[in-house]
Amino acid sequence: MKTKILFIMMIVLLCTLSLNAQKGKEKLKVVADTVAVDSTEYELVVLDPGFESWLLMKPKNQHSDSYYRAKNILYVNEWNSRYMNQLYNGTMYDSYIDYRPEIDYGLDFNYRLYYYFVYFEEVNGVRLLPGRGDR
Repeated sequence: MKTKILFIMMIVLLCTLSLNAQKGKEKLKVVADTVAVDSTEYELVVLDPGFESWLLMKPKNQHSDSYYRAKNILYVNEWNSRYMNQLYNGTMYDSYIDYRPEIDYGLDFNYRLYYYFVYFEEVNGVRLLPGRGDR
């Protein structure tokens, strides 16, 4: 008889706990997550000692991020083409640049990369892209 009473009390206790748990679920609200999907930050480090002081003279907001991105795509394609053809171009282009247009590198990165190409052209006396009037 004691086991039956104990068993019935356990069932009542479990039912009560189950109902309280369900009531607690009704109080929860789903809130939209405000964390950015891609929080990766990119940084361009240029090892040429003269670049940083040269870059200080170039205004960051002279062009938009989309302008820098479009120019960087052209510059990177030409750079990589010259890198692949070392016999013709020598060893001036010593690394392959893995720049992907579908990635948003951000204004700072695109600005620095664009002006590195401009700096490279000026220092080495070469033209990666035809025409200079479009800057």
